[in-house]
Order: sequence, then C-alpha cells, then structure tokens
Amino acid sequence: MSQELGPTGRRAPVFPEPPPPKKGNRATVIAMCNQKGGVGKTTTTINLGAALVETGRKVLLVDFDPQGSLTVGLGFNAHELEQSIYHVLMDRELGIKDILLETTVPNLDLIPANIDLSAAEMRLVTEVGREQALARILRPILDDYDIVLIDCQPSLGLLTVNALTAANGVIIPLECEYFALRGVALLKETIEKVRERTNFDLRIIGLLGTMFDGRTLHSREVIHTLVEGWGDLVFYSVIRRTVKFSDATVAGEPITEYATTSPGAESYRLLAREVLARCPGA
Repeated sequence: MSQELGPTGRRAPVFPEPPPPKKGNRATVIAMCNQKGGVGKTTTTINLGAALVETGRKVLLVDFDPQGSLTVGLGFNAHELEQSIYHVLMDRELGIKDILLETTVPNLDLIPANIDLSAAEMRLVTEVGREQALARILRPILDDYDIVLIDCQPSLGLLTVNALTAANGVIIPLECEYFALRGVALLKETIEKVRERTNFDLRIIGLLGTMFDGRTLHSREVIHTLVEGWGDLVFYSVIRRTVKFSDATVAGEPITEYATTSPGAESYRLLAREVLARCPGA
C-alpha cells in the first residue's frame, strides 16, 4: 500500500498493470449516470474509454443523451447525422451495426445521438418492455467489445432507466461542490428501484470526484464528505479541474490523444486501472 494520502484522504492502493482482456467474454456495460448536468459525465465517458483502449480493450461509447455532447466531443456533427441511436430504437429493421462510427482512436467506436433522441422518451412510453429497449438493441454487439460505456442524459427519466437496465454497473461522476452532493441520494434510490424491478444484477461501481481543485477548502471538504457517506464506493482516483479538457473537446479528441502526458490524461489512465480492478473480467 502507498503511504501517501491521496485527494480523498485515504491511502490509495497501487493498481497493477491490467492483464489483457479474456477472449470470449461478453462486454461489461457501464452507465455514466448523474441527473445533475455539468458534472463531467461526457468528459469521463470519452477519456475513460480512450484510457481503457490503451490497456488493450476494445471499447464502444454509446451517446444516450439528446444533447449529443458525446458525439460532438468526438469530432462528429450531431446535426448532420442521417441515422442515430434514435432510429435503431424506433425501427426494428435497423441494426445497431448500421449506425456504428469509428473514432480517430483505433478500437474506440461510437453509437451517435442527436436531438432526435428526445422524441424516444414519449414514443417508448406505450411500448411493451419499454425499459429494455436499449438492452435489446445492444445485445447483438456485446460479443464484439470488452467494455461499453453509456453516456446518460442529465435526468432520471425513461432514457436513463433504459441505460441502467442495460448496464452491469454504474459510475457516478460528481462535481466537487456541495450542490452536487444533494442529488446523489435520489440517484441511489432510482438505481435501487431499477435493481428491484428490471436489472437484478445492477451495482454501483463507484462515485468519481470531478473538477477537483485541491487548492480550495471547498473541494477538499466535499470529497471528504463523500468518503464519509459512501466509503470505499468512492474512487481513489480524482479528476482535477484543468482547461486541457475543454481544449480536447474543441479538438474532438480524448485528452489521452490531445495532451497525452498531461495530468488530466494520467488521471484517466489511473481511473481506467481502478475501474478494471473493480470489474474483474472486463
């Protein structure tokens, strides 16, 4: 064990180099979820995905937010998409492979979304098994990937319930400020309802402190409050606030490609190791 206390006030374990992925395993599906906007869900989805690729994993990113931020953040024009995840949800003749996009990072693929997806919530309400719609369309490609990361919209509506139903686990990015703490209990309640009703195996992989600024007492107090309430569910890895994330988004690249030696890139590489340590077999 490392003797130095990390940003969370705990001694972080030394996470080993991840072993190669096991052949023949189905993809581990992880939902990036928080009903509060602006907490780093999309940034984490992109950069964790790219960091996982560096460990030898083949990763699929799923944009499940009508704002299409994940799609834009990877350099695609969401408004010019002829087909998106919305069309696969609504058209049984269309398969998920028909809309698959390759990113600039080898072995990192994208299922895109745009504002069309906002209509899915209303149309799915009358569907039989409406909570399983996303799980249904992802099923045919789960053998093609090691990890699938779903970027959820900032709400606890039907689209988010679909993502939680399709997932094996949840990562909750949480901005290091007090208002962000208030909604976590409500999110936990939603996760527990999904576990009881539509996905018995769903679990919380961890809570991730984002936009952390160790120079401020506020950030340090928030992360310590989080650890007091959630214990070891809080990741040892913390994502610090840096302008490099915004610059990478404008460039349409993960930070591991845009600023490969930056502290932000290293933070996500460390997080990737920790996620794999918490998800054996991924």
